[in-house]
Order: sequence, then C-alpha cells, then structure tokens
Amino acid sequence: MSSKRLMHHDTDVDICLLLEGTYPYVRGGVSSWVHQIISGLPEYTFHLIFLGGHPDFYDKPAYEFPDNVVGFEMHYLLSDKGHLKPSARRGKSKLFQTWSRFLSFFEKNNEPIPDQLLLDVSAFLGKDGQLTMSDFLYSRASWEVITERYFASAPKQSFVDYFWTYRNIYQPIFILSTISQNLPKAKVFHSVSTGYAGFLGALAKQRMGSPFLLTEHGIYTKERKIDLAQASWIKDTHNAIDISMHKGMDHTRKTWISFFEQLGLSAYNQADQIIALFEGNRQRQHTDGAPSDRTRVIVNGISTERFHAAYEKRPDSPPLVVGLVGRVVPIKDIKTFIRTIRGAVEAFPTLEGWIIGPKEEDPNYVHECELLIESLGLKNNVKMVGSKNVVDIMPQLGVMMLTSISEAQPLVLLEAMASGIPCIATEVGACREIIDGAAGEDAALGSAGEIIPIASPNEGAKAIIKVLSDKDAWLRAGNVGKARVMKYYDEPMMYTAYRNLYKEAIDGRDWI
Repeated sequence: MSSKRLMHHDTDVDICLLLEGTYPYVRGGVSSWVHQIISGLPEYTFHLIFLGGHPDFYDKPAYEFPDNVVGFEMHYLLSDKGHLKPSARRGKSKLFQTWSRFLSFFEKNNEPIPDQLLLDVSAFLGKDGQLTMSDFLYSRASWEVITERYFASAPKQSFVDYFWTYRNIYQPIFILSTISQNLPKAKVFHSVSTGYAGFLGALAKQRMGSPFLLTEHGIYTKERKIDLAQASWIKDTHNAIDISMHKGMDHTRKTWISFFEQLGLSAYNQADQIIALFEGNRQRQHTDGAPSDRTRVIVNGISTERFHAAYEKRPDSPPLVVGLVGRVVPIKDIKTFIRTIRGAVEAFPTLEGWIIGPKEEDPNYVHECELLIESLGLKNNVKMVGSKNVVDIMPQLGVMMLTSISEAQPLVLLEAMASGIPCIATEVGACREIIDGAAGEDAALGSAGEIIPIASPNEGAKAIIKVLSDKDAWLRAGNVGKARVMKYYDEPMMYTAYRNLYKEAIDGRDWI
C-alpha cells in the first residue's frame, strides 16, 4: 500500500471526512463544497482521509486547509505491487473461508454485507500475520478461493480474464481495511460519496461505533456505470460461435458494476443519515437500497455575495458568448456542446462558445474535441480557455450552458444565476429544479432559462437562439435566477443544515 500521513493529532476530532479523488487536490465541484463546509463551520475540528488512485495522479493541493483541519492523511488504492516479491505460501484457510463468504456478496449484490462479516473481515484483512496482500496475491488458499468463486459465478468466462479482474477489483479492499484499523478517534465519520470512501465509512461504523453520515452529490454508482459502459480498457469478448455466453454487457463490465453496487449498498446500510442534494436523487438512493427513513435532502448553497460584483457588471444586452464551465470529460458531453454552437452560429455568425475548465483528466477526449472543432470549421467560434475565475468571467457571458449526461446539483448554474446570467441545461440531476424552480412558490418566480434533452445539438441551438434573441426576456430570466438563488440557495442555509446534522450526530440523536 502506498500511503502517506501528513499530519495527525492523537486528540479526539469532531468530524472525520472521507474523500475520494477530490479535496484538496481537485478544484471545483465536490472539492469546493468540502472547503465550504470546513470553512463555514469553524466550531468543528476536521480530520481528512483522502483516497486517491496513484501518487502520480496528484500534484500540489489546490486548496489551503482552514485552521480547523487538525489531521490529514492520503492513501493510494492503486498500490504498487512491485515491492511484493512473489513467494509460495499456504495462507490461513479459515480466514480465506470468511473472505470467500465476503466476496459472495459482491457477486449477488442484492443484500448488504452483514455487520459482523464487515467487522470480521476488516479486523484481519491486510494485517500482518493474518491475511496480507501477499497472501491474497500468492497463497494456495487464495488460489482455492478464486477457483471456487470462478466455478460458482463465471464458469463460461475466460479464467485469465476472471483472474486479473478479481485481483484488480479486490486489492483496494485490503487498503481500505488497513486504513480502518488505524482510524482517528472521531465523534462522526462523514463520507462525501459511496464508492471506496463510502465503504470505508461502513467499515468505520463497525470498527469505531461512531455515527456515519453519507452525502452524495452525484449518484456515484450510476456514474461508475456510465464510465464502465464507455471504458475502452475493458475488452468485450463476444464470440461469434457462442454468442449466448455474452448476451448484453461483457462479464468483466458486469463484475465491476456489481462490485460498485455492493460498495454503495453497504454504505447505505451502515449510514445513520443519507443526504441527497435534491428530491430526485433521494428517490434514486432509495431505489438503489438506501432505507427511506434515513434519507433527507440538503441543497447546496453558494456565497451570493461573491457574485454581487458580477451581477453589477452585467451588460444591458446579452454578449454573444455561451459558456460551459466544467472538466473536458465525456460525462460533460463537450462534443454535444460543440455541435450545439455549430447550429447556433447559423443565426449568430460571431457567436463564441467558451469551454471553461481543466483539460488534464482525459487527454484523448480533449484531442477528439479539438478535432471536432476543426472538422466543423469552428476554430474561430469555439475556444477551450482552461480554468478561469468564474466571478471574473460571468459578465462576459450571454448564457451559461451545461450539456452533461449526468449531474447532481451543479453549482455553476447557481453561480451564473447569482450573476444574473440565464442558463441552459440538459434535464439531468437538479437542473430543471434549479432553472424552473421546485413546485410551489419557487416555480412561481418563473424560469431562469431553458431545459433541453441530453445529446440534442438542435434543441440546444434553438435554446441559445431563443435566449439571446430577446434582450428584455434575457434580462428577465437573469433576474428570476438571481431571485431564486437568493431565496433558496444562499450559503448560510446550508451551513445551518449541516451544523444541525453534526450536532444531532454528536449528541447521539436516535434518528431511526
């Protein structure tokens, strides 16, 4: 395991935050929310556990810790196997029998892993003299488990594929177990996703007995399914001779999806309270196995004051610029944005589309987007401008656009609305609720823009033309957005909700 503990205090800490691939190394989105919560609740002390892929993925932190962060540790789930020298070993059969029973829950994933089994496995997994990573990789007992599980769950799959998938999938569990054996004494554990961080929260609940809170911004399991459906590193092995072996999705993809489903299910089962950002996601959590009586909605808030200057600088008529703030990755569907601008240029030849966000995450996708811009003759119209200060850039935009195929509650829409800029977004996550308002008084304020279907460049182009063609309607929509954010999404409301949630957890409130 590659792990590094930067700072750690042995005294009790109020909140231990479990963070996967976000704060403090990735800017924006969930990371900015984490920084908000820590900064906005100075009366609580925080210990942060960061889970990353490989050390090479992370450079310098993008955030400076507030003073109430008293501990920070980083762990890497893509451990370097090179330092483990292969050696024949027997392995403890009794421990491997428990391990095999544990694995069976990842194959059926329709029920969470039982409390006692979670506790038992976390007690011996990765522990010297018990069931180590070397035992997992090289022992006879491990070989017996893998062959037994292969014949029980995937006898028609290539054994070589099964073997390497098994190794890659379950190695991080050893690292999570080792982390759980060395947790700080925290009054509350709080994970900001399901996945690996959520599963660590489930282990923490069993090992420490402290309350476990779970906040989901997006639905992690759904997003991993999208990633896995598109993953080019998984080779589909359809066989023309026996197509019945591979109906629908390839078995390797299904194995990975089942794994993430079980991580999510176990996190839901162990969490004392499960927070969604909007009602649609709360219902999705329930569908995916979260007990309904433990779920609640707490919307994100933004510092509306921060955008007051941008609102004051808003011009009287719309600039012919469409902004998309987001990472250049497939889930943001940047290609649809590019094609949308192509359609809107027919009405506004000088229109520009600005893609505002980091390009480091998926260089291949960035290259494909650049080729698309060139092939559509849009080099003068579509610009990848990199990361920018959103406060500075808002007055230069005529409309904020999101073409994502999955979102939760995009803060960038709230930020644009606080700046008086109309928005266009796909009908994903909370986008309709943000733009058109939740039923009742919120909706009565009016609409702050347009909602379009996913992957619809024609509908997107029509929406851009509609929003930018009428100066008075543009100003009206911008003002509706401003009013909605001030009334329902101002930062102090979110702080109050989380302050109360932490207080309830620390005071030992019986939520169930």
